[in-house]
Amino acid sequence: MNVSFFATCICDALSTEVAKQTVLLLEQLGCRVHFPVRQTCCGQPAINSGYASQSLAAIKVQIAALEENDFPLICPAGSCTAMIHGYPKLLQDEPAWQQRAQDLSDRTFELTQFLVHHLDTSQLNAKLEGIGVYHPSCSLSRKLGIKEEPIILLKQVGGLTLAPFPNQETCCGFGGTFSVKMAEISGAMVTEKAEHIQSVTPDFLIGADASCLMNIGGRLRREGSTIRVMHIAEVLMSR
Repeated sequence: MNVSFFATCICDALSTEVAKQTVLLLEQLGCRVHFPVRQTCCGQPAINSGYASQSLAAIKVQIAALEENDFPLICPAGSCTAMIHGYPKLLQDEPAWQQRAQDLSDRTFELTQFLVHHLDTSQLNAKLEGIGVYHPSCSLSRKLGIKEEPIILLKQVGGLTLAPFPNQETCCGFGGTFSVKMAEISGAMVTEKAEHIQSVTPDFLIGADASCLMNIGGRLRREGSTIRVMHIAEVLMSR
C-alpha cells in the first residue's frame, strides 16, 4: 500500500526519532512511504492563538503540498491530524478550497487509527519489558474520538503491562500556545499529571502525541524521574 507521511513540526524539530520510527513501522507493515517534500506547518499554532483568518494562506500552501498524490496521509500526532480535519470548516467561505480541504481531510489518518483499521498488525512482534502508563492526549481522544486504538496496539506488545493511574484522561496542560499564554496554569496542570503518573511507579510513559510527551517528560525530568518517555511508534518498534 502507498501512503504519504506528514511529519509535523514537533517531530521535524524536536522528536525526529518519532518520525523515523513511524516510517519504519509503516514499512514493516507493508507500506511504501512517500514524503511530500513541500509539506509545512498545519497552521495549528496560529489557530490556537486566535489568528484564524491570517492562517488561511499557510493552510492553502499545506493543502497544495499534500495534494502531490492521493494516498492515505498518515500523521503520528492527534493534534495535527485534528487540525487537518478542521480545514474544511476554516475554508467554508471558499467552495473550491473547501472541497480540496475535504478531500485531504477524508484521507488523513492518525497513526494508531490507520494501523488498527487499515493494516494487519499481527506482524508487529514488539517487545518491551516493564510497566507502562498511557496518556490519552486531548486531541486524540476528544477531537478525533480515538480511544481504544492505542490500547489495542499496546496490548500486543510482549512483556508490557499497562497500568491505570489517577485522573488518566485529564489534560497535561500543554495545549499548544496555551502553555505559553497561560504558563502558570499549564505548569500546575503538568505538575499534577506528573504526580499521578509517578504514583504508580511505571517504567514507561507512553503517548501518541509528541507534544504532550515533551511537556510531561520535561516535568518528570525536572523532578528527577527515571521514567522513560516513549511515543507509541517507538514502543511498537521495540525489540
